[in-house]
Amino acid sequence: MKYIIVILSVFLAACAQMLLKQGARQQYATWWRQYMNAWVIGGYAIMFGTMVMNIFAMSRGVQIKELSIIESMSYLFVPTLSFILFKEKLTWRKIVAIAIIISGVIVFFA
Repeated sequence: MKYIIVILSVFLAACAQMLLKQGARQQYATWWRQYMNAWVIGGYAIMFGTMVMNIFAMSRGVQIKELSIIESMSYLFVPTLSFILFKEKLTWRKIVAIAIIISGVIVFFA
């Protein structure tokens, strides 16, 4: 269960990055509105929540070395979400790199 919390935290952090990207794509009249809009505030609020989730997971026994390895799964979540939501390119090199990273996570925990 404690590892599920960390994986969920990594996925939510990737979703927060999508919100930040959406906020950056908008045009605003002032620089202040560029940083104080619902997309950006929501993204940072979710990031704060993922930090709390990570602290909770570590208090339940997840070691920092395990946490950092699991967080590398963001290299899977971010390109996949950006491909789905923003139609960003997902090249074969990126797919191979993601597969290598996921293989490393599996080897680490095997």
